[in-house]
Amino acid sequence: MEEPYTDDCAQVAAAQRSRQAFGPLFDRYYGRVYAYAVARLADERDAQDVTAETFRRAVAGLASFQCQHEGSFAAWLFRIAHNEVLRAYGRARPTVSLEALPEFADSSLDLDHALDQQQQIEQVRRLLDLLSPRRREIVALRFYGEMRNREIAEALGLDERTVAAHLCRALDDLRALMQLSKDQSS
Repeated sequence: MEEPYTDDCAQVAAAQRSRQAFGPLFDRYYGRVYAYAVARLADERDAQDVTAETFRRAVAGLASFQCQHEGSFAAWLFRIAHNEVLRAYGRARPTVSLEALPEFADSSLDLDHALDQQQQIEQVRRLLDLLSPRRREIVALRFYGEMRNREIAEALGLDERTVAAHLCRALDDLRALMQLSKDQSS
C-alpha cells in the first residue's frame, strides 16, 4: 500500500492552488469511496449519487482542509462519505442489488460459481445487517473503504482502540452468526 500522507498532503496542497490538481486524489479514492457506498447502501444508483456528492463536497471544502498526519485526507473524505450515506438512508431504505458489485462484472466466471458467490455475498449482507450500526459502519469502512483503524477513528470521531475493539467483536459476531446460519441449514 502506498504512503498516503506524503502523496496526499502534497496533492492536497497542489489542489488547493489549482482545482485541476484534484484529479489524482479523485483517481486514488474514487473506487474506495464507491465500494464503501455500495456496501452500505446496496444500490448502485444511490452509491453513485453518494460518491458524486462526496467528491463535490470535498472539492468545495478543500480550501479549508489541513493535512495534519498520515491518513488525515482519507479520514476527512470518508467522514464526508459517511455523512452522505446517512443522508441517503434518510431518503430511502436500501435494497440489495448484487449486480452493482464489481465481483460480478467479470463474465469469465461460470454461472454456478457466480451464483454461489452471489449467495455468499447475500448471506454476508444479511448478517452484517444484524450487527450494531457502529460495528456495521466500521466493517464497511475497513473492508470496503480499505481504511486503516486510525483513519476510521478519525472519520468517526472515535479512539483508535475503540475502533479495533468494535472491529474485532464485529468479526467474532459475524463468525458466530455464520456458524449459526450454517448449523440451521444443515
